[in-house]
Amino acid sequence: SKSPEIIERMRRTGREAADTLAALGQMIRPGITTEEIDIACHEMAIARNSYPSPLEYPGMVDPFPKSVCASVNEVICHGIPDDRPLADGDIINLDVTLFKEGVHGDTNATFFVGQVDEASQRLVRVTRECLELGIEAAKPGRPLNEIGRAIQDHAEAAGFGVVRDFVGHGIGQQFHTDLQICHYYHPRQTDIIEPGMTFTIEPMITAGSWKIRMWDDGWTAVTADGSRTAQFEHTLVINDDGAEILTTPSDTTTHPYWALASAPV
Repeated sequence: SKSPEIIERMRRTGREAADTLAALGQMIRPGITTEEIDIACHEMAIARNSYPSPLEYPGMVDPFPKSVCASVNEVICHGIPDDRPLADGDIINLDVTLFKEGVHGDTNATFFVGQVDEASQRLVRVTRECLELGIEAAKPGRPLNEIGRAIQDHAEAAGFGVVRDFVGHGIGQQFHTDLQICHYYHPRQTDIIEPGMTFTIEPMITAGSWKIRMWDDGWTAVTADGSRTAQFEHTLVINDDGAEILTTPSDTTTHPYWALASAPV
């Protein structure tokens, strides 16, 4: 568990990350490239006296070459920004992590590019609900796998899949700690949630198969069947009465899917 002083720093850094994500979300429109969004993310991070945590993060093949993860349509996570313009009807997840005051703040959201079809809108809405239900389940005294159970139940009831290959993680002075949060019910994940724990919940929900395929770059993960996928993420601290979101933006009105409570749920 983290000291109150470290948690206070994580609140500040988490808000910086959330404000950066919200600002990047405002840029999304048909015709913009993820490369342009990446450049903006890097500039915003530097302007906030912070470092973009993904940049040069060690990987299986090469370090991550960019400052933001930009995952479009069938890309589950860790999409590398490039010069392909976004198209009307795409959905895109932007994952922002900043390092400031010696701690990391990690958050992501899925945004619509122009006019998006009904099925994709539903996928994104259910994914956001999955995050909310996962946060609600993160109460002290409960086993960690209650989080995954809440997410899996909701996603599968809606006819969607839950990615198993990537998990939420402990976070603080390190970007990723040993603590893992499965987004599906894992019978052996029975460690008890305790006050002072800090971790992310970041469900990746698929319209089709939950199975993944990795690209040769060692980073880009896509759905095995090419179906669309959405994700939302918050960094949390566990208080005596439940989870507190550390990555709420200063202004929650700047994106329609952003109106998540900053108080304990």
